[in-house]
Amino acid sequence: MTDRILVVDDEETLCDVLKLNLENEGYDVDVAYSAEQALTYDLTKYSLILLDIMMGEISGIKMAKMMKAKPETADIPIIFCTAKDSEDDMIIGLNIGADDYIMKPYTIRNILARVKTVLRRTNRQTEEISELKVRGLRVDLRLKMCTIDGHEIKLSKTEFEILAFLMRKPNRIFTRDELLSFVWKDEVVVLDRTVDVNITRLRQKLGEYGHCIITRSGYGYGFQS
Repeated sequence: MTDRILVVDDEETLCDVLKLNLENEGYDVDVAYSAEQALTYDLTKYSLILLDIMMGEISGIKMAKMMKAKPETADIPIIFCTAKDSEDDMIIGLNIGADDYIMKPYTIRNILARVKTVLRRTNRQTEEISELKVRGLRVDLRLKMCTIDGHEIKLSKTEFEILAFLMRKPNRIFTRDELLSFVWKDEVVVLDRTVDVNITRLRQKLGEYGHCIITRSGYGYGFQS
């Protein structure tokens, strides 16, 4: 599958140049001339985002923080491209979770090399994670199958997605809203209670592993091995 890249920069000419050169390398490319415009897109479809820092009301830093705060966009690689060249700015960008930081002026050759490196690393990581397991509990992400001690456990699509999501990020608590936005992102209206019902059913089906799905009252759910 072709990697899709989003270029976000308020310099329209620069966006067009990057789009042309990235497309020549075989990528699918979209552009946005502000963070506000970019945030109207379905960001989950992008393999990587090239993001300028100094823009309008919503800076690149603020947009990156917004993405990292949402489970469905938290893992999308970000490369900052910016004229801000102080060490403090670089540290802020990397601490947010950016995968790389390129200072202007830069060459197209440099951009293409950095993009290739980040995508190669993240794609390899995605390919390597094909199974999640805790002792006898196994979740096969390719076959979409859950087994306990080799015996398949019949889960609904929703139950499977919840379990896989929680197991991917163990020892962390997710709110109902975070689970709703990840598992039911295509639904128009889903009640908070729906999460609770699916968690209850999931615990029952997992038997002795049901206790691994923990509840923190007033906060949400997590997976603890």
